[in-house]
Formats: sequence, C-alpha cells, structure tokens
Amino acid sequence: MLLDCKARGLEVEPSLAIGDGALGFWKAIRQVWDTTKEQRCWVHKMANILDKLPKGTQPKAKAALHEIYGAETKAEAEKAFDLFVKTYRAKYPKATECLEKDKGALLAFYDFPAEHWVHIRTTNPIESVFSTVRLRHDKTKGSGSRVACLTMVFKLMESASRGWRSLNGSPLLVDVVKGTVFKDGIKVKPAV
Repeated sequence: MLLDCKARGLEVEPSLAIGDGALGFWKAIRQVWDTTKEQRCWVHKMANILDKLPKGTQPKAKAALHEIYGAETKAEAEKAFDLFVKTYRAKYPKATECLEKDKGALLAFYDFPAEHWVHIRTTNPIESVFSTVRLRHDKTKGSGSRVACLTMVFKLMESASRGWRSLNGSPLLVDVVKGTVFKDGIKVKPAV
C-alpha cells in the first residue's frame, strides 16, 4: 500500500504516520520513508493498558492516562507519564510495560502544531469511515463480485467524505511539510 502511494505520485515524504501497534505497518513505513515520525494511537494504547488492569482500577488509571496526552507541554506529559509508571508498576507491571515501550511514539505529537493534536493523537477519525463500510458489508452478507465490492466501498467513502471537515490549523500544514520545528505545539522561531 505504501509503495503504491509512492508509485501514484506521493512525492513528499509524510512527516508523521499515525497507527496502532501493528508491527508490519511500522516496519513497512521505515522501509519506504525512513524519516517519517511515528505516532501511536492513544485510544488503542489506552485500551491495551486498561485491559491489563483490574476493572476497579481502570477509571483512575484512565484519568491518569488522560493527564499524559492532555498535558500542555511535553515536559508535563513526561512528568504525568513517570507518575503513572510509579503508581502502577509494582502491582501491574504488564500495564506499565505496555505504556513504556512506546513512550516516544506516544508523545511524538508534541513536535507538531497544537491545532493538529486532536487529529493526530488517534486513528479513530479514519477508522470511523471504515466502520461504515464494514457494517454495510456485514449487513449485506458480503458484496458479491470484486467489482460490486469496490463500487460499494467507493460509494460509501464518497458519501462519508461529504461530512468531512478541514484539519484544525490546516494552513500550518505548509510549515509542517517545509520542516518547520514545533516545540510543544508552538512554532519555533529560527535563530537570526
């Protein structure tokens, strides 16, 4: 898929790729675009972490995880991250290991415009479009021929696209593509 995007004319290497923990995707992206930064999906990661905790502990842990990705600065996020690890490591080492192994990829969004954060912390906006296709496919118990399936998917995506809105701070995409440095979501002025 990534090679196909490149072959069809994607000339500018993506600045950021957002995904869950699917190792095949990350391995492939490093082979096709070696400087693309990785952002792990917070929704998927939180589900994986909370799954490793008892039900009674989950609400408090979830709030602590929200403190990490909701922090105003990367330093505050790292402080909340360390607090989560200290709080839960002794009793729930699998949960903290799950969080710690992707620390850099979970906090990558801090190097991009703050206006984009709501869009790049999770893959859910993309997945919600595909869930419509999956639901229709399940309801029709398949889609018949390959052509019928592709036509259905195209029409569903076309219909879904009517409700899409612009990325928050979309004019900042030019800066991102140019390689402008952002720290804690704020553009860093080059030294004169």
